[in-house]
Amino acid sequence: MSLRTRLLILVIAAMLVPAILVGLRFMQNRASEIDAALANLAASADDIASDLGEKIQGTAQLHYGLARARDLDTRDKAACSAFLSDVREEYPQFTGILTIDPDGHLFCDSLRTNRTLDLNDRGYFKEVKTLQGVVAVEPVFGRLTGLSVLQIAYPVRSETGALKFVLLASFNLNKFAEFHDKRLLAEKDILFVDAKGTVLAAPKGGGWSVPVGGSIAGSDLFRFAAAPDGEPFREVTDGGGWGVARSPAIRKAGLYILVGRSKDVLVAAANRRLYEDMAILAVASLLLLGGLWILTTVSIGRQVGRLAAMAKRLGRGDLSARIPEPHPGGELGGLMTLLNSTAESLEQQRAAIADLSHKLSQSQKMEAMGQLTGGVAHDFNNLLTVILGNSEHLADRLAGNKELHRIANDIATAAERGSDLTRSLLAFARKQPLRPREIDIAEQVTGMKQLLRRTLGEHIESSFTFAPDLWLASVDPGQLATAVLNLVLNARDAMPDGGKLMVEVSNASLGETDIDVNGEARPGDYVMLSVKDTGSGMSSEVLGRAFEPFFTTKEVGKGTGLGLSMVYGFARQSGGLVQMQSEPGQGSVVRLFFPRLATPPSEDPPPAEQTVTQADHETILLVEDDDMVRAYIENELRTLGYRVITASNGPAALELLRQSDDVRLLFTDVVMPGGMFGPELARQATVLRPDLKVLFTSGYSQDPVKTPDGIDARILTKPFRRQDLAAMLRSALAAAPR
Repeated sequence: MSLRTRLLILVIAAMLVPAILVGLRFMQNRASEIDAALANLAASADDIASDLGEKIQGTAQLHYGLARARDLDTRDKAACSAFLSDVREEYPQFTGILTIDPDGHLFCDSLRTNRTLDLNDRGYFKEVKTLQGVVAVEPVFGRLTGLSVLQIAYPVRSETGALKFVLLASFNLNKFAEFHDKRLLAEKDILFVDAKGTVLAAPKGGGWSVPVGGSIAGSDLFRFAAAPDGEPFREVTDGGGWGVARSPAIRKAGLYILVGRSKDVLVAAANRRLYEDMAILAVASLLLLGGLWILTTVSIGRQVGRLAAMAKRLGRGDLSARIPEPHPGGELGGLMTLLNSTAESLEQQRAAIADLSHKLSQSQKMEAMGQLTGGVAHDFNNLLTVILGNSEHLADRLAGNKELHRIANDIATAAERGSDLTRSLLAFARKQPLRPREIDIAEQVTGMKQLLRRTLGEHIESSFTFAPDLWLASVDPGQLATAVLNLVLNARDAMPDGGKLMVEVSNASLGETDIDVNGEARPGDYVMLSVKDTGSGMSSEVLGRAFEPFFTTKEVGKGTGLGLSMVYGFARQSGGLVQMQSEPGQGSVVRLFFPRLATPPSEDPPPAEQTVTQADHETILLVEDDDMVRAYIENELRTLGYRVITASNGPAALELLRQSDDVRLLFTDVVMPGGMFGPELARQATVLRPDLKVLFTSGYSQDPVKTPDGIDARILTKPFRRQDLAAMLRSALAAAPR
């Protein structure tokens, strides 16, 4: 069955009811007509009461919203009153809106009277203090305006439930009565009375004698109105017929709403309506049927069709679908607007989800690459330690054979180049051992000016800009220099025919909208190092992969693809971030951000004096989990003249310490299996032997090595040469006692 047919059946069914009523009226006597009129009065009273209930509910919702406004959560009385004044202008049905402190005194009001009122005697205030999330209602004469109002109070409580203040809106009962008087075309008398019989709003007709503020407490009309279970309408001895609203909520508020007519009007209306209703019903039926036919055919059918077409497009996933203007008025137009806004919101959410998905994928890819490269570099460093050390042994023993001596040196050189490669991998993976210092980055770059200009060549113009009052940062100076040099080399390769390179250092404060190359926001204060060139630039595809290890656009043999990845890893490991912008033909700019040093710089300790003491057969406890590395280091230590005890893990090393009293130094790897890493081993070992010296070695460290309190430990990075090992051992053994 179509919508048009259903509406027609509904209208016909609805018109049958008044037709039957009109027919019955012909058979009813005059008293029945009066009863019907009285029932109409009661219905009008209930209608007014229902409308008032909606106004109370609307006011409660307004209170709920205002309770969360920051402008009210203030002790600035003037600002609070100004805010309420603006709110009151949007809601003219209220004579005033105000806030009451928990002690019952007026704090601020929309009328800006600046008066001091004590409202502890008001019933609504006493009641609202015991409520939670609902309003208290009481009809009174307002003390600020003198008008009859319905006070609607709402308790605003803190998160702990304590009363912060009370919101009060004074609903104008006079205007409300006037509105319904106009709505009823002044054919009925409207009377508002409180529980004590005081008239709050009086009828406008000339037959009413008690003014607003007067009392009808002893009258038959008031007894009828106040009867808890009385009939909804009747004729009263005071004159006329009255209907009273029996709404429990309105009566509980202490307000009686009555609608009445004089006896003459009641009779006249009944007689007149008896003839008019038949004509009106016939005309209305014809008009309604004709109008409904046109409405369903032309208006509703077409608009529903537009809605259906929109719904189908949305169902197919087309979030760009919209219902074009103009939209009809009423619910259908509102539904069209709602559908359009919903589709727009969903489209924005889809775009946001796609963007977040891309950023998450990029971040996960970089993190996975970091995990892979860090693990590879760790194992590779162990292998390089053995290769580099043994190549030195071969070179020493083959000094008389030039060809073999050269081969041994080539092996050592290749191992060192492999070491450089692993350092770049560890930098990208953010696992390289850093030695940060409190430095002025601008001063560090200034010291590199000549080197950078020679690197660029004469065909590239360079400039350096340093902002005043630069913050200090805690950065590894050597790694910073390497990062700057890598950026400058990339810029030089992007400008083979010449150009300009600009290096800038300045302070920067980043917010939530400032994101790094992975789309991650890290708000805070930073020192920014920017390297900008006027070279060939990069496409968006190349830019998205620029920081991946081994990705390069250079020719084979002219780049490893580790420069930018090392820069990225160094900045992130230093607690900072990287931003990059580039467009084809527009050049590129890379910005490194290093966190501002929060504490004043401390003075560097004076450099330790170089020791030239040779090995004197001291005993060293070597702890290394890799068999080849442990064998190589043990051999090197014995070659250098030390006695060596070895262990493959921390617990075994502690057991050896308990059995041997002549161990002078603990030489341990940082990361080892078995649950005990080097720092924990050092802590427990120095408890057993307080005079024990400690030297760490590591192929990488996930975090900077944190030595236990009171231990002056050094770290030797793998791979290392024999002279580095010897020097670090003597430095550790010669350190002052703790």
